[in-house]
Amino acid sequence: MLPHEHFLVAALPVVGYFLLRYQRLPSKSIVFVVSVGSQFPDLVDKPLAHTVALLPSGRVFMHSLPFAIPISILVLWYGIVTDRPVLSDGFVFAYVIHIFADWQHMLRAGELPPNLFWPFMKPLPSPVEPFWAGPGGINVSLWTMFSIVVLSGTLLLVAMDISYQLSETKR
Repeated sequence: MLPHEHFLVAALPVVGYFLLRYQRLPSKSIVFVVSVGSQFPDLVDKPLAHTVALLPSGRVFMHSLPFAIPISILVLWYGIVTDRPVLSDGFVFAYVIHIFADWQHMLRAGELPPNLFWPFMKPLPSPVEPFWAGPGGINVSLWTMFSIVVLSGTLLLVAMDISYQLSETKR
């Protein structure tokens, strides 16, 4: 799926939930965490696979349940201990829906993609250059730069929040 499709697949149910449950649109914070969560697996895996060739495919590692489950548990725990479960729920929902949306055709056919269980199962073969690479791989380079900016900014926000949370617990 393309980035905007991942965002829509995650955001539309969240907006619907907020309209039904709270009779309002989600806050900017929720839209932000859903945006990051909906892109998170690709922000990590695509550069590691297609730019630095550390992964066999752009759909392993953060797209894999052995990694996604512990990360999701950690995010949900952090949301509970910081009294912001709605934000952590939004991120985890968007993250998990991304993974299953990538494999929707196989899952609907009753097949389990081996990539979901990487590194315990060998991933499906994938082209060296993705279909979206563009002339001379320009889109891979742009996505890698975008990923670095988004992940760095998000990591900075998380680090600042952890620092704030720790300072509040000392009071």
